[in-house]
Amino acid sequence: MNQYQTIESVENEIVDEFSLFDSWDDKYEYIIDLGKKLPPLDEQFKKDENKVRGCQSTVWLVAEYRDGNVYYKAESDAIIVKGLISMLIRVLSGHTPEEIINAKLDFIQKIGMTTHLAQTRSNGLLSMVKQMKHFALAYKLKSEAENNERRSA
Repeated sequence: MNQYQTIESVENEIVDEFSLFDSWDDKYEYIIDLGKKLPPLDEQFKKDENKVRGCQSTVWLVAEYRDGNVYYKAESDAIIVKGLISMLIRVLSGHTPEEIINAKLDFIQKIGMTTHLAQTRSNGLLSMVKQMKHFALAYKLKSEAENNERRSA
């Protein structure tokens, strides 16, 4: 992840990539390919507490906070969902909690995902976004509390 790329610029790259495909079959094939490239999640993270609630398929999502940025890792047992989460990771991972919380994620609509996913998958996608933003909010609050603690010490 290029740390100098904004969330919006990564979103625009994805929109450009999807514009190269004429059919939804090709777009789904691309999403599947993205999912295949997602590094497998270490078995230690595949536990109930890391499952994204609201997804029809199983999605494990973990986040790490380092150097002021949030980094995500995920895996799913469904290949399309694996591709969707890989796009979200590409867009959000490596950014500050504030940037992630404020991300509009317009690319989802611009590439037509909201109209071409089944309702259950669409709900799952929203659940993944929500969980990623929750992680960012938790890290933001923790960081602010630690900063306040240091100031008052």
